[in-house]
Amino acid sequence: MAATSERVQRWWEGLPLSPEVLLLTLAALIGGGTGLCVVTFRLAIALIHQGAFETLMGWIGQWGAWSLALVPILGGLLVGVLAWWARDWPVGSIRAQLWRLGLAALSLGMGASLGPEAPSVDLGVYWGRNLGQRLRVSQERYLVLQAAGAAAGLAAGFNAPIAGAFFAFEVVLGTTFTGSAVPLVLLAAVVGGLVAQAGLGAQPAFSLPPYEVRTVLELPLYLGLGALASGLAIVYTASLGELRPGRLRWLPSWLQPAVGGAVIGGVALVLPQTLGIGYEVIEAMLQDVHFPLGVLLVLIPVKLALTVISYATGWVGGLFAPALFLGAVLGSAYGQVLGQVLASTINIADPPAYAMVGMAALLACSTRAPLTAILLLFELTRNYLIILPAMAAVGLSIWLLDQVYPQGAPIGLHSLDREEQRFLADLRVMDAMIPPPLLVPPDRSLGKVAQMLMENQQHTALVVNAQRELVGLLTPQDIQRAIRTHGPLWYSVPVGEWCTRELQTIYPDQSLEQARQRMLMRGLCQLPVVSRGKTQQVIGLLEKDRIETIQKLALTQRVLAQNLDLLNGHGVVESANTLKSS
Repeated sequence: MAATSERVQRWWEGLPLSPEVLLLTLAALIGGGTGLCVVTFRLAIALIHQGAFETLMGWIGQWGAWSLALVPILGGLLVGVLAWWARDWPVGSIRAQLWRLGLAALSLGMGASLGPEAPSVDLGVYWGRNLGQRLRVSQERYLVLQAAGAAAGLAAGFNAPIAGAFFAFEVVLGTTFTGSAVPLVLLAAVVGGLVAQAGLGAQPAFSLPPYEVRTVLELPLYLGLGALASGLAIVYTASLGELRPGRLRWLPSWLQPAVGGAVIGGVALVLPQTLGIGYEVIEAMLQDVHFPLGVLLVLIPVKLALTVISYATGWVGGLFAPALFLGAVLGSAYGQVLGQVLASTINIADPPAYAMVGMAALLACSTRAPLTAILLLFELTRNYLIILPAMAAVGLSIWLLDQVYPQGAPIGLHSLDREEQRFLADLRVMDAMIPPPLLVPPDRSLGKVAQMLMENQQHTALVVNAQRELVGLLTPQDIQRAIRTHGPLWYSVPVGEWCTRELQTIYPDQSLEQARQRMLMRGLCQLPVVSRGKTQQVIGLLEKDRIETIQKLALTQRVLAQNLDLLNGHGVVESANTLKSS
């Protein structure tokens, strides 16, 4: 493999093209390859679904209506056995990635309450990563190529290239976003979208009715929908975090999807709207097909529970589509209630308008990507007027979520293998934090602290009181602001009066991945680590670069340990030790 990579790298570097043109070519290749795979993936889902719910049900349907429950059970059994059979395949290999995509098609075609968009995004990320590794590009370009793949995956999945590009900027690149990434991400999104349009058609993911503004007095009502979406998103993401794959250790891994399928099938006998991806139900709501309010209120907790069960029991799929489903149901129910309460007061929009905005708000909260959600709604509706209520609802929902649940991680992007995700989830803040670089009291002058920073070559000073409780944080940028503000008097200003006091902190026993996501969402480069209890004493500092380094080293150590175990199993290690001793 290494020799192949070297040959590929030499061939690539030998092409008579500038580095910029080579990168653009890579972006186009990633976009085209991802688009082709997404088309194949979608057609496979449709074929499996037709075979399961038309051909198979045509054979067993004569047994009675209850036979519908057998389809998800059979699907779960197939997914579990096939995943178990391939459990020892090398993580990150092309074979393992394509096999997992096939499992996702089987899962979604057989009724899992998950979605196809995240596997499409993961596939694009994989192609970007694989090309970057083989060509041995720099770390910055390596991340940009993965972002280009993610953009192509979402663009092809939703037929929404603009939303795909912004998803890459918001979620994948985050604070590492630079202007040089823009042409690569945009090109990959465009090519991926064009290939998907050629294979699946140019129509948007949903056929939506026109939206009209009936009165400006209606705009505050969308803020209420945003608040409700924020609350539902908290329950959704927290539930998925608590019952992530691997938690049901009392069941054999190969049997878990079948158990989940039994639950899915049993519920589908009573509420068939909950079965599968749910696009047909979303489409019906957006076309103003009437759903009784009671049914909508039941669909929300039931669909949420089935999504968590599908995810936790090992079915393969994404979490975008369930978020859209829940948002549409919430918005439709909200619109019905408003229509009944305010019928004699103001003329408001029909429930489909609230369903559309609910989709955007819940997707924004679930993925922590508000711009992506707003632009996705625009590309789905082709209607600019709905952007205003969507911006209001999404803005409030994200703000509330950030206040109540700041540590939440975005869902929907699972580019790492699930075992790697669980492994990284076990890393704690204490594994990566460093001792406090510089502790100073609040009455110390800015001049003295500036001198200490330069002498110790530190970029951060933590301001603490006599009990070592955190008061604030000071950086060279703060000192530069003080010089511009106070002039020659800056030197004697107490550091406690000028340091940044509104700080995010974290505990040493919290997840390292949780800390990374918090930094990503808030644009932070460091987090003070404090002890739990009434007196939260400063015990360390967590830096963003340090997190990435520790995670990479931990994954490398895990791979080395696995390889040593494999070698030991074949007697290689014992042989090596024997030669060494002789």
